[in-house]
Amino acid sequence: MSKREKTTQIDPSRRKFLGAAAAAGVGATALAAPNVARAQDPITMKWQSTWPAKDIFHEYALDFASKVNSMSGGRLKIDVLPSGAVVKAFDLLDAVSSGTLDGGHGVIAYWYGKNSALALWGSGPAFGMDPNMMLSWHYYGGGKELQQEVYASLNMNVVSFLYGPMPTQPLGWFKKPVAKVDDLKGLKFRTVGLSIDVFTALGAAVNALPGGEIVPALDRGLLDAAEFNNASSDKTLGFPDVSKICMLQSFHQCSEQFEILFNKAKYDALPEDMRSIITQAASASSADMSWKAIDRYSKDYEALKADGVKFYKTPDAILQAQLDAWSKIIEAKSAENAMFKKVLDSQRAYAERTVRWQSDTLVNFRMAYNHFFKA
Repeated sequence: MSKREKTTQIDPSRRKFLGAAAAAGVGATALAAPNVARAQDPITMKWQSTWPAKDIFHEYALDFASKVNSMSGGRLKIDVLPSGAVVKAFDLLDAVSSGTLDGGHGVIAYWYGKNSALALWGSGPAFGMDPNMMLSWHYYGGGKELQQEVYASLNMNVVSFLYGPMPTQPLGWFKKPVAKVDDLKGLKFRTVGLSIDVFTALGAAVNALPGGEIVPALDRGLLDAAEFNNASSDKTLGFPDVSKICMLQSFHQCSEQFEILFNKAKYDALPEDMRSIITQAASASSADMSWKAIDRYSKDYEALKADGVKFYKTPDAILQAQLDAWSKIIEAKSAENAMFKKVLDSQRAYAERTVRWQSDTLVNFRMAYNHFFKA
């Protein structure tokens, strides 16, 4: 036997030991495998939106869920159901807080009845802040902390993310053009949030209804007129089937945004990296939603006109009447609700600086449009 053979030959007793160790290792791996598989099982969350399945708003909810599902590598899966699948639209906040749902997608104005201060995130002229500036106030001007304070006072066990700046909403759909404030008096009108107070002050008889119930109510004569949100939603929900007159521009909801809700216990139980993914997905969805809205709303605006819908600009006299009514409303609400005043004062201070800056710096884009397309 050569010297090389002597050095590489394994002693029989050692060979027996190594074989036993290898077998034990294989057994240990086999036993551990099921635990590894269980650790990789996705966390599934049951969600509901406050929107009909066919509405673009429900699509926005699905877009957010898709981003989370993708960014988490499939470890977190959010399944989103449409409005009414588990609870009614206006009951979403309570359902998420109680754990009936793990999360949801809606708007803060729907919780107006719990504390009127919440409607300040979506109703009224917001001291001239556009919807993107409202989100700036929320995340950088103290709004988020104030919202958490309101929810805590209501014992809401939720984590909220605001996102998705909504373009200015129309005054609404009518049987004939609205030329003056008196034309609103006595109309059975649909709106939500503090917009109820605005239209009531202008003489309308207001009825708050979720999106999916508006057109059927118009069709049955339970409503004379109504507003919802945008050309795409209004087209899909069937507004042009019951009216051919839409008044554009209004201060009643010109600065609104969406809300993503999680049950706090379910959210807190998530790993830290998943919570970070949710935060980043909300920001990404905010940008994506605003870009998609420009594309889809403008296309459907043209489609509605082609379908015979007549669009009119809301007269300045009505817009001024809205502002006058709003001034009285916020004065009265501030006197009766300290939290309302606290939120309002925060918005006012932020708007005084930021709106002045934006108004001073933005160029008149209509001037450029007219230059190229007026003919």
